[in-house]
Amino acid sequence: MSTDTSTTTETDSSGADQADLPTAPRSVVWSGGHSYVLEGVRGARWAGVDDRRRARFLTDADLRRRGWSHRPR
Repeated sequence: MSTDTSTTTETDSSGADQADLPTAPRSVVWSGGHSYVLEGVRGARWAGVDDRRRARFLTDADLRRRGWSHRPR
């Protein structure tokens, strides 16, 4: 018998998480096959890299629009 204590997030029909994005600094989420780390608290932005390993910065709104998850998909 398995007891999974991990938190799961429900997704809507577009695949985007319905739960709020994490707010703790250094939280990690995944979007488009890339990880993004939350930098700062006020005026926070999500930092990651694109397919060419160039720095990419996204806002909460960008991540909601693109879709995101707590784990790689």
